[in-house]
Amino acid sequence: STPATLSKLSMTESSLTPDQIEFTNAFNRQRVTLAGFAKCANKEELHKVRDGLYIGLASDLRFPEYDTVAADVIADERVADSVVGGSGYGKMIESARESPGWKDLVDAVEKKAEAVGSDLQGIWMGLENGRLEWLNAVNGAHPIKMLLKEGLEKDGATNSPGDVSDAKMIWIYGLCLNIPKLKPFVEAWCKVVKLDDMARPLVGYKAELWDARKDEWRALDIGAQVAAERGGSSIDEAWNA
Repeated sequence: STPATLSKLSMTESSLTPDQIEFTNAFNRQRVTLAGFAKCANKEELHKVRDGLYIGLASDLRFPEYDTVAADVIADERVADSVVGGSGYGKMIESARESPGWKDLVDAVEKKAEAVGSDLQGIWMGLENGRLEWLNAVNGAHPIKMLLKEGLEKDGATNSPGDVSDAKMIWIYGLCLNIPKLKPFVEAWCKVVKLDDMARPLVGYKAELWDARKDEWRALDIGAQVAAERGGSSIDEAWNA
């Protein structure tokens, strides 16, 4: 899924100048490129999506800086070879970055965005930070997810809604443990379930205290869902991955 961040440029056309309409239309045509952030596994991959956005905007806005970079990319034999090998997009971005005209292209796009009142960098950083925060949470909670899933399989409970729900609850807690802004809510939940060590929820686990109907849990549940959305994912998608 794509966060609401991508809709920040949405305004009624009647309130826009011709330049703003042109930029908004160009931005909207990059939504497929932008949605690629949800598949990125690290900052390097995210920056390839970001630079693909800049290239797409420069192309749609018919900037001469785009023509300069495109000519260099077309002349780069590594790009042609990579298309055959299946790594064309990444090589195209790398080649574009190496073009003498790359900085001018980026500057032209950013100046245009500023001129029409678009916080392009802010929109991108919202996507990048959201994805990195989510990846950190998912990676941090991965060991306990594997442990919980192994336990479900061992007990033959993988198709038991109640058991799966209990396991997911502990894993969601693990996600929240790795999202800094949720720390106060994690601490509050630890008191509810009487956890001595917040980093080890299975030690001294008391199932009867882990009640999803409690108000203190709601903050963690919603917090994890919001973090997943900001990261271009969902709780179910991450649990099933």
